[in-house]
Amino acid sequence: MNGSGRPSRALRLLRRAGDEQAVMALLVLFVGLLSIAPLARLGYAALLPDGVLDPARITGLLGGRRVIEATINTIWISVSATMLATLAGTAAALLAGLSDMRSRTAWVFGFVLPLMIPPQVTALAWVQAFSPASPLLGAFGLSLPPGTRHPLYSAGGIVFLLGLYNAPLVFLSVRASLHRLPAPLIEAARSAGAGGLPVTRDIVLPLIRGGIFAGAALAFVSSIGNFGIQAMLGIPARVPTLITLIYQQLNSYGPSALNDMALLALLLAGLTLLGMGLTAWLGRRGDQRVDSAARPPRLSLGRWRMPVTLLAWGYLALCLALPLTALLGTALVRGYGQPLSAETLTFGNFVNALFHHPGIRDAFLTSLWLTLAAVAVLVPVSVALGYVLSWRRGRIARGLMIASELAYALPGIIIGVAMILFFLRPLPIIGTGLYGTAWVILAAYLSNFLALALRPILGGYAQMDRALDEAAQLTGAGLLTRLRDIVLPSLAPAAMASGVLVFMTAINEIQVSVLLVSSRAQTIGPMIIFLEEAGSSTLAAAVGCLMVALVLVLMLASLPFRRHLPPGVLPWQD
Repeated sequence: MNGSGRPSRALRLLRRAGDEQAVMALLVLFVGLLSIAPLARLGYAALLPDGVLDPARITGLLGGRRVIEATINTIWISVSATMLATLAGTAAALLAGLSDMRSRTAWVFGFVLPLMIPPQVTALAWVQAFSPASPLLGAFGLSLPPGTRHPLYSAGGIVFLLGLYNAPLVFLSVRASLHRLPAPLIEAARSAGAGGLPVTRDIVLPLIRGGIFAGAALAFVSSIGNFGIQAMLGIPARVPTLITLIYQQLNSYGPSALNDMALLALLLAGLTLLGMGLTAWLGRRGDQRVDSAARPPRLSLGRWRMPVTLLAWGYLALCLALPLTALLGTALVRGYGQPLSAETLTFGNFVNALFHHPGIRDAFLTSLWLTLAAVAVLVPVSVALGYVLSWRRGRIARGLMIASELAYALPGIIIGVAMILFFLRPLPIIGTGLYGTAWVILAAYLSNFLALALRPILGGYAQMDRALDEAAQLTGAGLLTRLRDIVLPSLAPAAMASGVLVFMTAINEIQVSVLLVSSRAQTIGPMIIFLEEAGSSTLAAAVGCLMVALVLVLMLASLPFRRHLPPGVLPWQD
């Protein structure tokens, strides 16, 4: 103490260092227990279930006919869907980012919207749109004849739907690259008389190859781990993939199949990382990006402006409005297969879903509190972790970043298997396991969505001036005090965006929780698949419509705050 009774400068510095070490230790413990330890347990169960490596078991399981068939299907379906998504997403980004097409902002909102809709809802909407009992096409006499095999119940249907679903991922990546194009180069080419097509082919595409490959990597990861679409279309069509094989085997044999399913999950993780590594290598080879402060000029479509605009909106009408309208039509009829008319119109399915079905009500309430708990934990953790990743470099920071990104990049079903293995046995102190409870789902959410919560936060840190933080350090303010009084007020918009993204993703999530739900803990995401399997198609459609309505409300509510957020934080803003 000094003469005034205040702590000396040396003591304040010691306290500040102690605060930072304590926060770093808590972050390491958080990421270690929720990401690293479960994945390590998965690897151990897959390769060393009895404490020793058994090559015969590994080759016997991976060499089985069903596993080989599922692996081949997984690879070619994911690669084909990635190619389709890359073509559609790149074309959409070029159109929205470089052309003078009309109503671009509204069109971008519509193009990105399918990415925010749960994949199981998307699959259900497309199934309802083109089924022989379609209430929409049936009203115009365009539905398929009764007894016709549904065209989407096939490997080609899975590829088609995965490609359309993941096209917005490529769109977002390519659009970010377009924003960094050198405007003077394009202006010089236009001044020399080059038209829009030559400029796009000879200048723009070579410069954004890195963004295209980065988007392709995101599309591949999403395709290979998209349980909702693969399950809704692949299981009825008997087109096995690794992700549906894991789901069906665990549902059939329970925990006794965990070690074998861990090995399949490890194979799925290997394929995911291999695809990410390949596209990253291609992206580095082709990245010719030149950053520019000025946005590139828009290229005039000339006399093609109106036809291109109509074609673009026609795409949204076919790929978005048609399936969602069919989903709504199915939800509004009294029985599946009935045409939508004044006699068959009813809101009973919505009333039943909202008020009278205890399973749906309990599943929604469970999803709501799990999502709110995940937001309440992940936002402050992301603020602290973002501080470390942005302003405290080192091996520990890099390790935390890699671990959080890995848990998000891997298919959610892998995280589900890892959490079952990690929390199946009784835990120390409490003496019981968490498997079968809502707490294991919360742990999976915290692990899987940490990287998602981090992204807006890191964007906010990139725009902050660190001078105030450094000045507070000189006065002896500890890390927690600086985060509360200096960092958090500046990061408030980014923190809000982080919470919105986590909430929208987790409230309807299926990839992670589908293996973790039980009779004691149901979530709303898998409920559509369970209702559809039980033959309650109209009720499943009503639940799907409510999910879409919730997503739309959240997206629209976030738009007034977009000017306060870093660019690109909200994917649906132009």
